[in-house]
Amino acid sequence: MSHVDRASDLAVQWRKSSRSQQGAQCVEVGATAEFTAVRDSKNPTGPALLLAPSEFTAMIRSAKAGRFDLP
Repeated sequence: MSHVDRASDLAVQWRKSSRSQQGAQCVEVGATAEFTAVRDSKNPTGPALLLAPSEFTAMIRSAKAGRFDLP
């Protein structure tokens, strides 16, 4: 995993979940063959995490399994 300081500098098509509501706290993702980028939708010019495809898949599986849920 790595990051960039300005997500808006990445040449990716950013997408937000269809379940996201207007103004809600959410993330956006953009992908290339080499990485998946994740950024805060409220700060599109801020930083983004860059994850290898396998890292992104593992993160999504963990989220679906509830491993990030707050008690």
